[in-house]
Amino acid sequence: MDAKEAVRLAKRHVLDLFAEEEILDIGLEEVEFNELDDTWSITIGFSRPWDQPRSILGPTLSSQMGIRSRSYKVVLISDSDANVISVKNREVKS
Repeated sequence: MDAKEAVRLAKRHVLDLFAEEEILDIGLEEVEFNELDDTWSITIGFSRPWDQPRSILGPTLSSQMGIRSRSYKVVLISDSDANVISVKNREVKS
């Protein structure tokens, strides 16, 4: 599989896995292929509805400002059979 196919698979998997959480703003963050173990490591970022900041200015103004926190998941995919091996948190330094 090529990088584009791995990314599509990772996004589909994240959308399906987190469907009940109604995730928003799903996007590709990182792509890496590991030749030693023949796997793709794809980082997908997204926001959840409850990630919207609470502001003293009110939720409407905060959402108009477009400020949201994001979650990042690393999806590990086998290149040989396109199976998703794992989905893990990607910690980000603030």
